[in-house]
Amino acid sequence: MKTDQLIDMLSTNLEPIKNGGQVRKAVAVALVIGGAASFCLMLATVGMRTAASGGFHLAFLVLKLLFALFLIGVGTTLLAKLTRPGQDGRRLYKVIFLPVMVVGFAGVIVLALQPSLAAWKRMILETEWATCILCIPLFAIIPFLALIWALRKGAPTNLRRTGAIAGLVAGALGAAAYAFHCPDDSLPFIAIWYSAMVMLCAGIGARLGPWLLRW
Repeated sequence: MKTDQLIDMLSTNLEPIKNGGQVRKAVAVALVIGGAASFCLMLATVGMRTAASGGFHLAFLVLKLLFALFLIGVGTTLLAKLTRPGQDGRRLYKVIFLPVMVVGFAGVIVLALQPSLAAWKRMILETEWATCILCIPLFAIIPFLALIWALRKGAPTNLRRTGAIAGLVAGALGAAAYAFHCPDDSLPFIAIWYSAMVMLCAGIGARLGPWLLRW
């Protein structure tokens, strides 16, 4: 093949560079759809927390939601950068683990103030730890797929990292939905199970990212 022929072949069917604003809008739509789907799935499966299960402890519900929303906010900002070549948002990686560290530190202090092993077991396992580890990843599936759809409109180059952050955001959305059912109110419970499930979703996203986001 001659050089001129190669240049002509490479220059055919060129498409314009995808608009960053279009990608941001797609991510916003994915968050809304994913969040709504997670909440509806929570209602259809385990249901809202009721008076029979202790009613809502507003302070703990707010804490669970703040934990999840912080991860969603920072994670979404990171995704916006990862969809554009040449931007990796390294500074944000230090921030994204801040709520995990804060809640974890607070959980350790609470446990340290309880000398009884029985109290430790109660605060860590509570009543529905098994439901928590099943529901948060389950509620994260649709948000993750919606985010993958949105991210494919961009041009991510680090597919594993992008998949991990997408999984983290989806896991945080799943955690936010589960918070409206969760009857377990203790800092150690949130620090261990909520954090672990969100990180599990991030790990799954990292494994699936190179396969689902390749272009």
